[in-house]
Amino acid sequence: MSGLVEINFDGIVGPSHNYAGLSLGNIASASHKGDASYPRAAALQGIAKMRGNMERGLVQGFLLPLPRPNYGLLRDLAVAEDTERPLLAAAWSASSMWTANAATVSPAPDTADGRCHLTPANLVTMLHRGQEWRDTQAQLKIAFGNERHFAVHDAVPPSFGDEGAANHMRFCESHDAPGVEVFVYGRPGGRFPARQHEQASRAVARLHGLDPGRCVFVEQSPEAIEAGAFHNDVVAVANETVLFAHERAFAHREDAYGAIREAFPKLQLVEVPESAVSLEEAIKTYLFNAQLLTLPSGDMALVVPSECQESASVWAWCEQMLASNGPIRQVIPVDVRQSMANGGGPACLRLRVVADPATVDARFLLDDAKADRIESVIAQMWPERIEPSDIGLESLTKTVIEAREALLTVLSLDELA
Repeated sequence: MSGLVEINFDGIVGPSHNYAGLSLGNIASASHKGDASYPRAAALQGIAKMRGNMERGLVQGFLLPLPRPNYGLLRDLAVAEDTERPLLAAAWSASSMWTANAATVSPAPDTADGRCHLTPANLVTMLHRGQEWRDTQAQLKIAFGNERHFAVHDAVPPSFGDEGAANHMRFCESHDAPGVEVFVYGRPGGRFPARQHEQASRAVARLHGLDPGRCVFVEQSPEAIEAGAFHNDVVAVANETVLFAHERAFAHREDAYGAIREAFPKLQLVEVPESAVSLEEAIKTYLFNAQLLTLPSGDMALVVPSECQESASVWAWCEQMLASNGPIRQVIPVDVRQSMANGGGPACLRLRVVADPATVDARFLLDDAKADRIESVIAQMWPERIEPSDIGLESLTKTVIEAREALLTVLSLDELA
């Protein structure tokens, strides 16, 4: 299909970004609970990452912070001054910035009706995330409102937890060619919750009209979940023909690789052995929570957190990989430290959508002038620092609401106010 390219839609970090430690099983989030956060720095780090991708010749989009505090949630939970702090903090969460959890996306070449299908993730495992999907869907219905080219569904019923693209991979010879979609689920029963239910993944595949012969369902390794890989994208990432994964990413490793290869024979596997980079170090540095991108030159680049450079074992492995002349030709470190401290790396911050940019609402596509306007609003309006004790203060409430409204205005998206 001519005109189809991969567009990365990054979440702009919201003005209420804080470290409340609400996410069980997310070790980075838990370890920074109670720290001061820096929403302005976080948002500017995200814009800098987006600018880097544009400079490499890639099409870049964005999604906006959701309305916070969420008064509907506070009302539904009857939150009062003496209510437990985590319930109050949930209504302030800026976790929608991790746009990899916004939805699961199946491009037009994969679907029965030839449209790109998007299903918002219900995120029901965690309260602070389960509140997101309807506001996320409202944005998706504007950004991808051209019904000739897109179908935006409701979330899967909440009986089955769905965490979106963070547990979904697509293999293809090129982004505009028909693909094989791989859904990764977890099984409950461990110390930390397995957030992606197999039945949620299967429901999404049916909703999107995918060919069952071009879908693969594989189980995430329970030991990876135990170690803090609460989503598959913490231990594996795919792009076109390449799967970049840790040796301990999948429950039945050889069976998983075999099933993917049977559906997609051109698979190129780049596996990092435990002996080179431990599972714990991979999760600590988010080596796999990286953007694996095809550049206009055709070369593949891995955009990793700068923490990878600071780990002797991870960086040694990256240098060895580049020297081996494999499919990944560049490793590009970026600074997303504010996101990393809350458990989200470069891959968490983006949703990949294969589409013709001309069919997307242009207000959600980034260019240099728009990036300048966004940065200006962030620099002027986003709080510089938030202490946990600030959550709920009237002064912060006013600042956060006005900051988001200013961003909507400068982007001509006041209908989301």
